[in-house]
Amino acid sequence: MGMTLTEKILAKASGRNAVEPGENIWVDVDLLMTHDVCGPGTIGVFKREFGADTKVWNPEKIVLIPDHYIFTADERANRNVDILRDFAQEQGIKYFYDITDRGNFKANPDYKGVCHIALAQEGHTRPGEVLFGTDSHTCNAGAFGQFATGIGNTDAAFIMGTGKLLIKVPATMRFVLDGEMPNYLLAKDLILQIIGDISVAGANYRTMEFAGETVSRMTMEDRMTLCNMAIEAGGKNGTIAADDTTFEYVRARTDKPFEPVYTDSDAKFYSDRRYDVSQLEPVVAQPHSPDNRALARECSDVKIDRVYIGSCTGGKTEDFIHAAHILKGQRVKVPTYLVPATQKVYNDLFTIKYEGQSLSEIFLQAGCIEPAAPSCAACLGGPKDTFGRMNKPEVCVSTTNRNFPGRMGDKSAQIYLASPYTAAASALTGYVTDPREFL
Repeated sequence: MGMTLTEKILAKASGRNAVEPGENIWVDVDLLMTHDVCGPGTIGVFKREFGADTKVWNPEKIVLIPDHYIFTADERANRNVDILRDFAQEQGIKYFYDITDRGNFKANPDYKGVCHIALAQEGHTRPGEVLFGTDSHTCNAGAFGQFATGIGNTDAAFIMGTGKLLIKVPATMRFVLDGEMPNYLLAKDLILQIIGDISVAGANYRTMEFAGETVSRMTMEDRMTLCNMAIEAGGKNGTIAADDTTFEYVRARTDKPFEPVYTDSDAKFYSDRRYDVSQLEPVVAQPHSPDNRALARECSDVKIDRVYIGSCTGGKTEDFIHAAHILKGQRVKVPTYLVPATQKVYNDLFTIKYEGQSLSEIFLQAGCIEPAAPSCAACLGGPKDTFGRMNKPEVCVSTTNRNFPGRMGDKSAQIYLASPYTAAASALTGYVTDPREFL
C-alpha cells in the first residue's frame, strides 16, 4: 500500500520504511519554533525537567520569534520577550529575531513580525521536513510540502532537550480543488468554504492535503492561506505537495538542502472531497465560529463598525494587494485597520505599486488608518492597548482566522471572517459586502 505525503515525511523522520495512520512513532525534529506567549513556559519546563544548566539539543534548529504581545506597555508581556532574549544568549540560539526598541520597530533589524510568515520569509520552511511550533497555526508551513503542526509547551520543552517527539500518525483527508478561480474569489474563500462543509471538528487529528489544478496555479502565499486554517477544522496539519513554485520560493531564501516527497498514486485517504472552484461564491464565517459559513451576499444587511486586515492568515503582501485592488480610488466608511504580518510586508506597502501608486498611498487616500507595526496585534486580543483590539462590543469584518467570543478582545464583539476582497468591499459600504459589487 502506498503512503500519503504526510505519512512519507513521518516515516523518513522516524527511520522507518513505512507508517500507517494511528501508529505512535518517535520522529526526529528538523525545527522547533516558539514565540513570546509560549516560549517562557516552554523554557520553564525545559529547565525544570532537564536541569537549569542543560544545553538545548541543537541551537541552530530552534527559532525564537517575539510577535504576539509586542507593542504594548504591559509589563508581563514585555518580560516575556526579555525571557526569550536571556535564553537565546544563554544557549547561543542562532535564530532569535529580537526587538529592543518598541517605539520604533524599524530600528530593530532582527525583528520580523508574525512567526508563521517570518518562518517562510527567512527560509525555515523546507519540503520534506518536520516542523513543530508552540502555536496552532504552525500548520501554515505545510504549504511547503512539509509536516508542520502546533504543540504545547511540554512537548516543545521535550524537543528542546532531545530533538525528538512521540506522535500519532494522522490519517489524510484529501481536498482536490479544480477549475478556474473566478476573479472575485481568493484562497480565504476556499478554506472557509471547506471548513463550513466539514465543521470545526471535521478534520480532528487528521491531515488536510490540498491538491488539484487550482492549487497548482496558486502562489505560495495563497497556499499558506489554505494550510494556515487547517487547524480551524481541527486538523493536525495541512499540506500541499512541493512543485516548481515551492522550489523557487525556498531556494531564493535558503541554501540548505531539502528532499521533497509526494503522495503515492495508491495511497489510502480517510476521505476524498472534490470542488469545482468556478462554481463557488465569496463567503464569510459569521460569529462565533469559523464554520458558521454564509454567502457574503446573504449578509448584506449586517452593519459593521470596523474592518481589520492583518494576521498570519490575511496580513501577507498579496492580501494587501488584493485589498488595494478594491480600495483604489474609493473612500472607506468605517475605521479600517491595516496590520502587515512582517517587516518585509510593511516595507512592501511602501514600495510595491498598484496602478501607479504605492499600496500605502492607496490605503491612506481611501481613508484607512495608517499601517501599524508588524505583529499579531489584535488577532489574539492582547492587552487593552494593543493596536486594533476590540475593546467594545462592535461588529468587525476581519481577514484573521478565528471569531470565537473574545478572540479579538471584547467577548460581546462580533467578528465576520472574510477574504481581503470582502473585507475591503465591506469597508467601502459599512456593511458585509460581496466584493463583486466593486470588481
